[in-house]
Order: sequence, then C-alpha cells, then structure tokens
Amino acid sequence: MENYEKDRDRLLQIGTIGRDDVIADEYRYPYEPTPYGVLERLADSGLVGQEDVLLDYGCGKGRVGFFLSHVTGAKTIGIEYDDRIFATAMENCKTALCAGKTDFVLTRAEEYQVPGDVNRCYFFNPFSAELLHTVMARILESWYEEPREIFLFFYYPSDEYISYLMTVDELEFYDEIECDDLFDGKDPRERIMIFQLPLDKYIAEFNALVEKYRNEA
Repeated sequence: MENYEKDRDRLLQIGTIGRDDVIADEYRYPYEPTPYGVLERLADSGLVGQEDVLLDYGCGKGRVGFFLSHVTGAKTIGIEYDDRIFATAMENCKTALCAGKTDFVLTRAEEYQVPGDVNRCYFFNPFSAELLHTVMARILESWYEEPREIFLFFYYPSDEYISYLMTVDELEFYDEIECDDLFDGKDPRERIMIFQLPLDKYIAEFNALVEKYRNEA
C-alpha cells in the first residue's frame, strides 16, 4: 500500500504522503491524505467530470484536487487553514500535472463563501460536526443564491457527521461507494457517503413559497 501511494504521488509529481497533527485540536482534525484507491473509486463513479467544479474541504497538501483534476478533468478548489500545510500545496502546484485546473485558498472553512459554480464538495473528516453545521449553512446559502444540483462526498464519515446530515432538510441521501475491501479489517466506515442538493427540490421549495405568499396576499 505504501509503495502504491508513493508511486501515485510520483506519477502526479507531488508530495502528499504523511500525517500531520501539529496544530490539530477538538475542532480541526489532523491532516491525513485520502488513499489513492479511494479516490480512484470516486473517479470511477462517474459523478465527477470535466464540467464540474469540486471544492475540497481541508485540502491539506492537495492530493484530492491534483488527482481528480488529472483523472476526470474537473476544476478543483482546495481550502486549508494551516498555513504550513497550505505552503506545501502551493509548492506542489509548481510541479504537479494539471496544476492549472487546481486552485488553493488559505482560509477557515466556516468563513469561506462557496462560489456559485461549485457543484461538488469533498470531505475527509476535516473538522468537527459543530463546524460542519456552519459549513453546511455556507453551502446552502450558495445553493439558494445560485440554484444547481450539488453532490457532497463524505469519505470515512463519523457517526456524528451522519446523524447531523440526516437532519438537513434540503439534503437527500444519494448513494455510497464501498471501500472496505481496499483495506484489512473490513472497517464499516471505509466508504464514501454521497448526499445531494437536487435542483428540482429547490424549484419545488421556491414554488411552494411563491404559492404561500400569493395566498397570504
């Protein structure tokens, strides 16, 4: 597995291997790159393509963005709050394949205003469920301002994440990608859970509000 990770980094001409928990705390979790095998499953799903813009929360050294831009042609945006790790992502930009389709922003996720063209979001447990509440509010704000279909991918989701996501009225569970066969131990968390903010749901909610205001007029 370790050699496979190194080979893929070498192929993409980047350096993303290694865990970093220097400034992690109860709200922001350590940097740990998504295994390439998992990213290959996501790329093979057909849910990320060259017309898409994917936002990677807690992008770390940029592996998700570099890989998906290279394999699927999608534009990617990575946001990272740790300036040390962010500096590594920017160094990777100097050598990476498809670096021109990958942008990085140094910011806190809860403060980031989601661009109107983002229609895919990726999470590998970058922060606590409490922060996820605020981040989801930002995503929903963008969805209401610029109505479009958005898919959200949650790799190795915690019970706290899942419990919260199931309470968000606008979200719909879409599917999951099993990844437990890639690792020893058959860990049930080794999966990508996929949620959707569908365009037709937005339209239905908008029409219901219009009808409500008409009846009250």
